[in-house]
Amino acid sequence: MLLEFRAKNFKTYRQELVFSMKPVPKQKELNYSILKEKVGRSTYKALSSAVIYGPNAAGKTNIMGAMDCFKCIVLRGNLHNDEKLASPNVSAYQLELIPNNTLTKSEPVEFAVEFVDDGLHISYSFKADLGNFLQADYPRKVTSEQLIVNNASVFVRENSGQLKIGNLKGIKHDFAPAVCDNLESAKALAEGNLASDELFLMNGFKTIFAPHLVARITDWLKKKFMIVYRADAISAIHRIGQKKDTLYVDRSLTDAARQFGVNGNQLGYVIRSEGEEPVLCSVFDNPRKKSARVLSAEIFESYGTIRFINLFPIVAGALVNGGTLVVDEFDASIHPMAIMSLVNIFHNDEINIRHAQLIFNTHNPIFLNSNLYRRDEIKFVERDETTHTSIQYSLGDFGTASPSGVRKGEDYLKNYFVDRYGAIRDVDFSPIFRQIIKGEQAEDQDES
Repeated sequence: MLLEFRAKNFKTYRQELVFSMKPVPKQKELNYSILKEKVGRSTYKALSSAVIYGPNAAGKTNIMGAMDCFKCIVLRGNLHNDEKLASPNVSAYQLELIPNNTLTKSEPVEFAVEFVDDGLHISYSFKADLGNFLQADYPRKVTSEQLIVNNASVFVRENSGQLKIGNLKGIKHDFAPAVCDNLESAKALAEGNLASDELFLMNGFKTIFAPHLVARITDWLKKKFMIVYRADAISAIHRIGQKKDTLYVDRSLTDAARQFGVNGNQLGYVIRSEGEEPVLCSVFDNPRKKSARVLSAEIFESYGTIRFINLFPIVAGALVNGGTLVVDEFDASIHPMAIMSLVNIFHNDEINIRHAQLIFNTHNPIFLNSNLYRRDEIKFVERDETTHTSIQYSLGDFGTASPSGVRKGEDYLKNYFVDRYGAIRDVDFSPIFRQIIKGEQAEDQDES
């Protein structure tokens, strides 16, 4: 489970972004939202969900973009651009898009993640000099890097290129057998092969020191740190048979769709030709021919229904695998009651037994509800109009004692719209339309 993610000098976040899933101390409401995992003698707590509010262009999606860029860079293991563009988040593959566009002097981009998984408490961070915005030919380099496992420093990479290998005893079983007996030789070999534009974690450390440990970290990134960067790009990948022109009916998805409101048909997948992705279809009974008629779901179903159908397996996968699901505009085009039910599943400790987490941004104020979300689960993003930089904070940061404090049970929705919490912007398009109309009237007069 995710405990904390940090980023600095990433797009609009020039100051450090600290996105915390750690519960704020002394907040007692909705304790069923708290996940707990033991690692050795330590118990770690995390929030099961977080919802992010803020005006358009404030920087909400940039939080998810930072997470996605971090994940993609680590899994690649280097600071090179990637031509595959397998994600809608282009900056994950074209790194010249990452630096803040107002900076005149290059400053390192910083990333850090802290999570608990499979008996390990992992903290991993790196800083990278990527040059200035749109500087594609810049000689990028990793300026520092650190891995901490179960509160013990495993390695530190310094700006000079030197490596400090820490105490390996606590996680000795994850290391290559010969390493602990020949630590200095292994360190010298690693330093001699350390490339400035490569992450030590995914190269020398993985190859020489601890392939099993790195595999456990990358498994979490690949399978459990689930980031859906763009709401309109959700499309679940379904593992079904490969027989051409065969209909595969998904019973669980059909049952979920019936709860959602699809009643007159079933849902399934068809592979039209070899090598192609399965096509989502609506399936109708044909009593006259004792067979079924199959239509592409895009022809028959609404956009909201298709989006829900694509979203549901991803949610199910997070719950089954204990993943952290991060979704841009999770509730777009889906009725609030359906979204509310999905949110409540993550808060239900009888169903969410594998400690899955849900993080999403939204413009729907329905989640500003003290009966649904804890104060520390409600996040806000605000963008400074002068510096054009973003800051992120939670409702739990306000405390309770001061005049601006937020107390348990307050009307969060009402207070948000009277600008008690910030992260809201007055919008008035009327002057623009007056000017447009005035211009049209002037053109009419000129023509006459």
